[in-house]
Amino acid sequence: MTEHPRAAALRRALGERILVLDGATGTALADLGLWAADYGGEQAQGCHEALLLHRPEVILQLHRGYALAGADILKTDSFGGTPIVLAEYGLGEHTLEINTVAAALARRVAAEAEAKDGQARWVAGSIGPTTRSLTLTGGVTFSEMVAAYALQVEGLAQGGADILLIETVQDALNLKAALIAGRQAAPRLPVAVSATMEPSGTTLGGQTIEAIAAIAAPWEPLWLGINCSTGPGPMTEHVRALAAVAPCPVAVCPNAGLPDPEGRYLETPEEFSRAIERFAAAGWVNLLGGCCGTGVDHVKALRAVADRHLPRPPAPTPPARLAGCEAVEIRQSPAPLLIGERTNALGSKRFRELARSGRFAEAAEIGRRQVRGGAHVLDVCLADPEADEGELTEGTLRALRRAVRVPLVIDSTDPAVIARALELIPGRPAINSVNLEDGGIRLEEVARLARRFGAAVVAGCIDEHPSEGMARTAERKLEVATRLLARLGECGIPPADVLVDPLVFPAASGDARFAGAAAETVRGVRLVKERFPDTHTLLGISNVSFGLPTAGREVLNAVFLHHCVRAGLDAAIVNTEQLVRFPAIAAEEVALAEAVLFEGSEAAIAAFAARFQAARRQTDTDVTLPAEERLRRMIVDGRRSGLEVTLDELLERMDPLAIVNGPLLAGMDEVGRLFGSGQLIVAEVLVSAEVMQAAVEYLQPHLGTADLAGRGSLLLATVRGDVHDIGKNLVNIVFSSNGYRVVDLGVQCPSDRLVAAWQEHRTDLIGLSGLLVRSAQQMAATAADLTAAGISVPLLVGGAALSGAFTRQQIAPAYAGEVRYVSHAMAGLTAAQELLRSSAPPEIGVQRLEASAPAHRGDEAARAREEGCTRAGPALTSLRAGDAAEPSGLDGAPSPTALAPPSPPP
Repeated sequence: MTEHPRAAALRRALGERILVLDGATGTALADLGLWAADYGGEQAQGCHEALLLHRPEVILQLHRGYALAGADILKTDSFGGTPIVLAEYGLGEHTLEINTVAAALARRVAAEAEAKDGQARWVAGSIGPTTRSLTLTGGVTFSEMVAAYALQVEGLAQGGADILLIETVQDALNLKAALIAGRQAAPRLPVAVSATMEPSGTTLGGQTIEAIAAIAAPWEPLWLGINCSTGPGPMTEHVRALAAVAPCPVAVCPNAGLPDPEGRYLETPEEFSRAIERFAAAGWVNLLGGCCGTGVDHVKALRAVADRHLPRPPAPTPPARLAGCEAVEIRQSPAPLLIGERTNALGSKRFRELARSGRFAEAAEIGRRQVRGGAHVLDVCLADPEADEGELTEGTLRALRRAVRVPLVIDSTDPAVIARALELIPGRPAINSVNLEDGGIRLEEVARLARRFGAAVVAGCIDEHPSEGMARTAERKLEVATRLLARLGECGIPPADVLVDPLVFPAASGDARFAGAAAETVRGVRLVKERFPDTHTLLGISNVSFGLPTAGREVLNAVFLHHCVRAGLDAAIVNTEQLVRFPAIAAEEVALAEAVLFEGSEAAIAAFAARFQAARRQTDTDVTLPAEERLRRMIVDGRRSGLEVTLDELLERMDPLAIVNGPLLAGMDEVGRLFGSGQLIVAEVLVSAEVMQAAVEYLQPHLGTADLAGRGSLLLATVRGDVHDIGKNLVNIVFSSNGYRVVDLGVQCPSDRLVAAWQEHRTDLIGLSGLLVRSAQQMAATAADLTAAGISVPLLVGGAALSGAFTRQQIAPAYAGEVRYVSHAMAGLTAAQELLRSSAPPEIGVQRLEASAPAHRGDEAARAREEGCTRAGPALTSLRAGDAAEPSGLDGAPSPTALAPPSPPP
């Protein structure tokens, strides 16, 4: 449906200049000291929407003040305008009238202002979170919430609202109900979404701002923003993060600081605008406004700020994401997206029995184990002929949304079950799956649900062909995929929201029809990706090994997955707890598996089966190997079994430092090499790093620090947006063992927490670590924030994607003190000793922990790493040389200002 012309004009204006939204409604009205009679009686006192019926001139006065102050957009007095809230004041039956009047009054003032100065004004229909949370408090069903919002939206549309502003979002499930209601009751009005973030860094419901962006994306919001929460200062990290991922304009509407003990907001217009101007100067925003405690003077100050700066430029199309409490890109780098398969009643007897018996928390624990094993997403199937699938699905999902933060895939053939599940999931899930077996009837039904709830869709290559319905050849897979994408497109599902499943058949079924089917699947993946590059591909990997000896199934699965990923596979449904790492498989076994997959002869199948029938595949490292080699292979294979025994054996004849510098780091060097060549994925690298960490922790008591004098203190953190901490933890070990006091803030550390920690501990040094390319940009932003807080102690920075040149050009200019780029843990220790003028020699020598940089970084980048920077020397570690699939062009990144511009969307 065509967008309303006024809304279209607003969309254009947001790209041309920074617009100003008005200030507070609730606190501004509360400050007037109105009486019960103004609200129509004591029962409604405090319900600001009641003023629309009894004192409309008060609301008109409020709107006129903001319009004269320079506001481009006026919010309606309808924040609590759902019947859920109004019923608490005895006004539920007046919902439609109240919202119609709210929009009409704002529309009247907007028209007056336009007539006076010729400048366009718009009306935003304010929609609050209600007094109920679907995921936290309950007391209302999803359908009831949608109906409540729909009635409010109907009134706002009738009264003349130009857009719908869903603000102060606390619960993503409430948000989805409001989005659905908006599309249902006023399809011509665009929506804007604004969340409120808790001090914990998430909404009250637990979603990150990135997750909120992913959840709202299918509705193509006019803007995404943050409102309420705090004053502008503490919002910095959230605004920066939103600006990095939002596919649309960005809005910021903070409170006037935090309230004092008496509930007063004391941040002056000058203080407020000065703090918020940093966001405009950094190029992060398209819209500025105020929330609690702001008034006409605050809006005047914002008008001046907006007129001094250009708006955030249009964002590139972001990668498709799923979301739970956190957002996950479907196209991982490196691939694949791992979807845990054990939360499936058809594939896991234990999961089925737990769900059937109502032990949903225990069933959810199976999902937690899949996540700990590396799953980015969970496939959830409760199909059970002996139970009510809908009841089991509801109970399990309620437990899972408390137990895991990852996105979910709803795996069901029953549209009623799918609909019930979608009403329970706060995030952005995928639906598994649709096909053309019935000509597309069910596909259209499920696609309607996917569009209604903003879900992605898995599409299996099956059609109505009487004998070849399940596409076996690569050409048939492409043919059916083409039809699937066309039909889904007709239903409003874009290609990026589709995961095509080219189908996997058993490689050892004995059925001649499926001989060579694995090779056809690999080729089919390649053909689909070549023809439809914006679409994603998915496979259920374990089907390929059905019927083979248990001990050999994971080997065949791993070899098959390896070839599929090389062909372009984006997502794989696997058992992440038992996923065998391809580099850990013996060459002989790889050859046997490839013969089964790509030849499929009886002889190949027999040879493979014979290899694994006698006994379960040995999982422990061969005890006949020398202890040094055994330990190295434990690191490469990511195995902990026998680790302590091997370390004890080595301690009898080796210095503990020699063990660290020898077999342990040799193993990590091999892990880095395998990752750089694409033979290991990120999850596997982290498993190896965890084994490395466990080994160093076991050795730590033998290193000893009792005889070492205190040499200084280090505040250590992995920067915001990066959850990798193994390298940082090893830096902690090295420094602690040398007598340094280390304060470790962990991962995902925002600048404000770093500042607060330094002010508490007053350490001599600060160390920033990060694994990802975007972490380097975050370090520059963090350095600027530290400077703004008056901190200038020496700063050590290090990480896989960091270089000396980037440190020199981007981080050092943003920081008031000395900055040292360091390439590994021992170099960090040396730099610290130099900076603190310690003459004591190092007590521990840890060799380089990074693998050799991938070839695409080039000699220049390698030299930059070694040379450090003007205000830099060597230091912190990360466990691999770089994100192999991420660009490394950091040297050409723009210099940070007082606040660094956002990193490109990851």
